[in-house]
Amino acid sequence: MSKPAVLIIEDSASLALGYAAQLEEAGYAVTLAATLAEAREALSGTRFAAALLDLQLPDGDGLSLLEDRGKDAPTYVVVTADGSLSRAIAAMRLGAFDFLVKPVAGSRLLATIGTAVEQSRQGTEPETVAQPSDDERFHGFIGKSPVMRAVFRTIEQVADSRASVFVTGESGTGKEVTAEALHAASRRRNKAFVAINCGAIPENLLESELFGHVKGAFTGAIDNRIGAAKAADGGTLFLDEICEMELKLQVKLLRFIQTGMIQRVGSARAEPVDVRIVCATNRDPLREVAEGRFREDLYYRLNVIPIHLPPLRERGDDILMLADRLLSAIAREENRSELTLGSATRAAILTHPWPGNVRELQNVLRRAAITCPGGTIELPDLALRPVEAQVGDALPIEPAASSVSPTVRAPAVTLEASLAGMTLDSVERTAIEAALARNDGNVTQAARELAVSPSTIYRKMERWADTETD
Repeated sequence: MSKPAVLIIEDSASLALGYAAQLEEAGYAVTLAATLAEAREALSGTRFAAALLDLQLPDGDGLSLLEDRGKDAPTYVVVTADGSLSRAIAAMRLGAFDFLVKPVAGSRLLATIGTAVEQSRQGTEPETVAQPSDDERFHGFIGKSPVMRAVFRTIEQVADSRASVFVTGESGTGKEVTAEALHAASRRRNKAFVAINCGAIPENLLESELFGHVKGAFTGAIDNRIGAAKAADGGTLFLDEICEMELKLQVKLLRFIQTGMIQRVGSARAEPVDVRIVCATNRDPLREVAEGRFREDLYYRLNVIPIHLPPLRERGDDILMLADRLLSAIAREENRSELTLGSATRAAILTHPWPGNVRELQNVLRRAAITCPGGTIELPDLALRPVEAQVGDALPIEPAASSVSPTVRAPAVTLEASLAGMTLDSVERTAIEAALARNDGNVTQAARELAVSPSTIYRKMERWADTETD
């Protein structure tokens, strides 16, 4: 069997020779090119399985090779300096297979080129993925509105890429469904899909959950644990609520993404891991970066391919399609005969703003299915709650009945006036404590109502307790 051919396009002779020595020792046939002109000449005469491409070349921009590539082009791996990450991301969007940051570790170089060569052998065209059909289904999604078809097209286009995907959207819009769809539509589908919620795991345990630990590494570590990253080796690692991750662990995650190596807590040995990372947040990640809660370099590493999920209220008739499918499934689960939605009910579902998105719709339908006396869910059965006023809206707050004379009505107090004199911390604490009271102290439910993670509430409660004991 002939050796796989690899083209190294690098104008630094010392770097090019270093890469070549490692690749030749690993069994590759290497050709060197120091300029765009030399690269194009080499590509015209030889079919390469993979190419290592430096973007800054003496006679032009390496991106032009990606823009002009044909069907027989090699699988490109971009190599760049830390300061050029934005250009590496541009290369990924033009079809580069992966990118490496200088200085490149030998193990990382060989692993990446090996995977690139394997992809080249399998063919660069992704396997056919089912198009969204009139059945309105697409890898766990239901809908055919223009905004959702745009999401489906993006998933299809990037499913087989190794590039990281950053999914944003309001709580309940289907961010984990998106991650599962990316996995199911990719060649990694036969390997593991591992999801980890960065906001639901205490800070001191998250590193162990993510990277694993060895026996005796800390109190309670009674056995070895491989961690989510190793469990997803060859497959997809989904990091939900990524903006909840503490800064110290963000540094370790960045290192893992750069090197492809993990180090278990308590271990001195690094292990290679091949995963495709998909992450998600219901926050504005750029705002988190601007306010210092999320590392900028990690954000650009993760946000190679952004996917934004529209809220349910922007999906048009998809809401009714989804309601019908959900109601059918709920009826089976609750051992009810077939249920239908009345015409007034359908109109209300279509016009309600659904601040909780799909999760809220599902809960409303389940409650209605359980309590509805007949086979048709009418408008009163939905028991839709009005959307609560947001902080800052000058809506009247009615005084308690016991404090007002039956014949004399006290003037309404606006929410804005009621907050006068309160610090932002006091307003936040009042909102959290009120949500906990409404949910009988259930932190998870209160967090869902406030659109934050449970760990956020736990951290604030701990800080308040510390302040009170000082």
